Amino acid sequence: MVPPMPTDPVAKPRTKPAEERRDELMRSAERLFLEKGLEQTTIEEITAGAGVAKGTFYLQFSSKADILQALRARFVQGVLDGIVAAVEGRKGQDWRGKLAAWSTACASGYLDAAGLHHLAFVAEPPATREGLSRNILIDHLSELLAAGASGDAWSVDDPGFTAVFLFNALHGVVNQPVDETPAGRAELLRKIEAHFLRTLGLASGID
Repeated sequence: MVPPMPTDPVAKPRTKPAEERRDELMRSAERLFLEKGLEQTTIEEITAGAGVAKGTFYLQFSSKADILQALRARFVQGVLDGIVAAVEGRKGQDWRGKLAAWSTACASGYLDAAGLHHLAFVAEPPATREGLSRNILIDHLSELLAAGASGDAWSVDDPGFTAVFLFNALHGVVNQPVDETPAGRAELLRKIEAHFLRTLGLASGID
């Protein structure tokens, strides 16, 4: 008689953490949505692409619309993370540099993920347009404008209003067809930076 195999009391579970499963589902959904569109993609295809059972999807999301909303939130958070890193890379009182860094990092974040942005906010727009007047990017810019005003870098009566104005100007520009060559992108970023600086009464360095 063959003796039973000994069990390992410290063996690690073979299942992945829920957060990792969620990330795999989101990456699969993003790829499929970009390839096929939201309506043409099935939940079965999403789970197959993530290598999980269909039931796992419903442990994380209630529908395709729900996972699309999660992709929207991750997109905006990713743009903010890039902005924060760029702004914090400038010296403490370099307000002009911080504002320029904010505009470039925000525009770059949108341009780098143009396909996902178009899908999540244009082809399949959110139920309301509140995100154009209130979101974490506008909040961060408003805080930067207020801090720069306190540091006498510029004068701004209403940082919140100005942040909405600048964000929507940038958003409108990057949401248009652009020259995707390196030179074309660099020129676009220079123009955006110049308009941010001029709005605050700062020299842009561009005639």
